[in-house]
Amino acid sequence: MATMTAAQKKAEAKTRYNAFLAACPSQQLLAQVSGKWVTLVLSALGSGPDCDGEPRPMRYSELARVLAGVSPKMLSQTLRTLERDGLISRTATATVPVTVTYELTALGLSLHQTVRQLKLWSETHRDEVSAHQARFDDAR
Repeated sequence: MATMTAAQKKAEAKTRYNAFLAACPSQQLLAQVSGKWVTLVLSALGSGPDCDGEPRPMRYSELARVLAGVSPKMLSQTLRTLERDGLISRTATATVPVTVTYELTALGLSLHQTVRQLKLWSETHRDEVSAHQARFDDAR
């Protein structure tokens, strides 16, 4: 039997991830990155409120304006979680008052296109889904 290095073991373990299995760590990550506010924060940082711009840093207050309906507590928690996960970076600039900006990291950019498409899909198909829901409810 051949001995495997730690890097080889890690690479082999990655190929065995299966999010359909409850014990798979990728299932937890999927739950984290598929939340509503995560999707909207990553979309906003990646291309602005209209999803047609380029990725750019944004201040907390700008994100709060763009993400209508998010509470300050939820926005702070979401930003902290995304920073912890390595999807965004937080930069504080010594001004009066301190200026804090958030921007996508390379890892966040790799997820941005997916969440942006999910946001755009939901906007495009909301009326169609509503019509299906109404027909379903009426049939019951």
